This record gives sequence, structure tokens and C-alpha cells, in this order.
Amino acid sequence: MSFKLAVIGAGSVGFTRTLFSDLMSVPEFHNIEVAFTDINQHNLDMVTSLCQRDLDENGVPIKIHATLNRREALTNARYIINCVRIGMLEAFETDIEIPLKYGVDQCVGDTLCAGGIMYGQRGIAAILDFCKDIREVSEPGAIMLNYSNPNAMMTWAANKYGGVHTIGLCHGVQGGHHQIAEALGLEQKDVDIICAGINHQTWYISVKHKGEDMLPKLLEAYRSNEYLSRTEKVRIDMLKNFGYYSTESNGHLSEYVAWYRKRPDELEKWIDLSVWIHGETGGYLRVCREGRNWFEEDYPNWMKEPAKEYTSQNRSQEHGSYIIESLETGRIYRGHFNVMNKGCITNLPDESVVEVPGYVDANGLSIPKIGDLPLGCAAICSQSIWVQRLAVEAAVAGDITLLRQAMLMDPLTGAVCTPQEIYQMVDEMLIAGEAWLPQYKDEIVKAKERMKSTNLIPPRDYTGIRVKEKTLEEMHQDKKEARKNAAEADKAK
Repeated sequence: MSFKLAVIGAGSVGFTRTLFSDLMSVPEFHNIEVAFTDINQHNLDMVTSLCQRDLDENGVPIKIHATLNRREALTNARYIINCVRIGMLEAFETDIEIPLKYGVDQCVGDTLCAGGIMYGQRGIAAILDFCKDIREVSEPGAIMLNYSNPNAMMTWAANKYGGVHTIGLCHGVQGGHHQIAEALGLEQKDVDIICAGINHQTWYISVKHKGEDMLPKLLEAYRSNEYLSRTEKVRIDMLKNFGYYSTESNGHLSEYVAWYRKRPDELEKWIDLSVWIHGETGGYLRVCREGRNWFEEDYPNWMKEPAKEYTSQNRSQEHGSYIIESLETGRIYRGHFNVMNKGCITNLPDESVVEVPGYVDANGLSIPKIGDLPLGCAAICSQSIWVQRLAVEAAVAGDITLLRQAMLMDPLTGAVCTPQEIYQMVDEMLIAGEAWLPQYKDEIVKAKERMKSTNLIPPRDYTGIRVKEKTLEEMHQDKKEARKNAAEADKAK
């Protein structure tokens, strides 16, 4: 088979190497054309060299074309994988640290809450540029597989305003599926699940083992598991209150709702610091920094170790390669995907991005109708959808009024901050992100003037509940763990 694949943001080693290796485990794809593009030459060179070494040692004749010229990479591409982080870790730091000055404590900050909303402003400005290039130079009908967060906002903007068929992909459903099976004492392959909701707030509305409904057994299974009962307190509490388990991790879920992170004295009751994903303040930023630093340090050794073997046993559970395989070969694949709703979940807005089951074959992507979500689950998702919609429209138009409204309506941000604090925080975040927010050029000029005022709200004396970032010397004490973190697309593993 012959087609072209382009990867935007290919300097991300965790995603790029994993997704590319998955694709190369399909024998029919050993003659495709591949282009990697990024804005960082150094990162692009490292990841390209690593992936090319894997290809060569597996005897695959593909030669990766790496370029800083995005349009060149996208020319004639049939499939585009987007895994960019606009602003890189430098901008990500502002998504965490500026809201923290106003009392908004985030574990991840890349989907909702103040950090996720601002991350979306940067990402949407960029993805619309990607879409313009795809429409103009890629193969007609090209499909973009979006891994970038905030996934729902990015996928929404690309489909509605970008004019490119875009499918949002995430590994949250698979991770929760594995954990549910573990809690029940079963193998993942023996537990059948159906999830529905929105990205990172998707609900396991059906859990079955050999036809038996396992939902009534979930709460007790989690409560009786020593490890899970200690590390998943937020998810267990949500299961108790709403009757369904959520895909997203303890720390991530805690920042999407108003109840668990709004008071510092309460937060310690809900999080666990043994692993970042259980809720530490800025935990994802910390492990991303550690991973980046270790990859830079250890890269020469990566090139000396054995190449990744392109086998089905080594293939990850990331959806991307399976979708492309199904579209090209006709082999049927079932997964959970982020798509425009269009009546799939009947008690959520048609114009929203939902995460739901789907089937892929040579005829394309087929999405079954789910019907109504359980009412409480739908209520939680609905509140988040309105935040997403305000944020998407704000990003497209560069509209500071809509941006402020998105922050006001965000559950945790609104629970912690007054409107005056939100206005000032938005100004500060816009100024910090000036290099990546071209649509807010005029508003940033005004924000700078406002921030010169002598009547600014003073920052709170609050630094969160944090774990010290590891130095390179400390990471050298456990090289295996450091390398695993740097290489993994799913940092929660």
C-alpha cells in the first residue's frame, strides 16, 4: 500500500515514536511515505534519527523526510497526526503558575480549568493554520488524528472552523478499562465496556463480564482495594455520588469539578503523592520537565540500545494506527473516539465534541447512537461543554469577553475566584502567552496597560501541594524509571 503520513509536532518523542512504531507493526505499511515536521530543529533531528534507526534495523525501506516546512510535510498527505504542544513547557508553566497565584490549584491544567482554557487559545490559533495548509496542499479528504489537548476544543475548532475531518484520540478510556478489570480481579480482554461522555469526562456506562452487569460491583471493588482506595478517592467519590466511574485519573478529574481542589485544607484529603497523576499540584508539568531533561541527557544511549521491534505484541493501545489500518485494509476496529456529537448523545448539545464508541473499516468511521447519558453524568458534561464552547469561540475570534466568560463558567476557577480576580488573571495569562496568541494582539496591549494599575489584587500566599522536581543526578539513580517516563506517551503509566 502507498499513501503519505505526516506528523506535526514530531519532536515529541513519547507520542511520535510510539505512534509510528504502532503503524509500522502493520506489514502492509512498509512502503508508505512519511514526513515529520516540528518548529524545533534539535528535537526533530533527535526523534527522526531514533525512528529512522528503528526502521533500518527492522529492515523497513522507508526514509523519513524531516522538515521545518509544515506545508512541505503536509503536501499530498492522506493522514495527519497532530501531537503539538503550542508554547512547549515554557507556556505550560504559565498555565499552572499564574492561576496558582489566584488560588486555582491544578494537577494537569491541559483540558479545562484556567490552564486548559488558555492552552486551548494557543492551540486553536495553531490548528486552524494547520487546517488551512491541509485544505490547500494535502490529499483531498485528508483526515487529521488529533492527540493534542485540550482535545475536545482542538477537535471542535478543526471540524467547525478548520474544514478538515478531524478525529480526537486519547488513551484515557483504555487506561480506565485496564484499571476496572484490575479492581474486579479480571483480565482486561474479558471485560467489555461502553464509554460515553466528553474527553476526560467519559463514563463507563456499561461494564460486563461474560454478559453479567458488573456496574453494581464497582464501588465495593474499589473500596476494598487497598491501593485504589488510597489513590482514587475523587473517582470513587464521583462513582458513589453519580453511579458511574469516570475515565480520567484522580488528579485530572479533581480539576474539572468544583468540589475537591477549591480549599487547600481539603485538598490533602483527596490526593495521594505517591504518583503525580493522583493529584499533586503541577504534577504533569513536573514529569514532563523531567522527561524532557532526561531525553536530552540520555539520547546517545537510546541510539545505542536495541531498536523497537515492529511486532503486534509491542503495539500500544493508542487508537491512531488501528484507525489507519482499518481504513486502508478493511480490518474492523472498535474504539472510543472524539467526534462532533450530531445526535449521538441525545441529552448533550449537537454542536459539541463527544467521546463515544465507534467502528472503523474500509467504509470509514461509523458512530452508533448512544441515546441519553445518565442524567447526573450529562449534567457534569453539559457544564464543561459550555466552557469549551465559550473557549473555542473566544480563541477563533480573539474575543476577551468570551474568554473571561469561559473562565467564569469553569467549575473550579469559578469556585475559587471572584470575577475581578478572573479578569486580572486573564490579563496576566494573555500577556505571558503573547508569543503564541496572535488573535489577541490588540487585547494584550490593553491588558498590559491594565496591569500597570496600582490597584491590582495581590497574589495569594499559596504554592499548592508539590513534589520536588528530580535533578539529572537524582534521575541517574533510577535510569530505567527515568527512561520509561521520557519514552511514554501516557505519562500516567
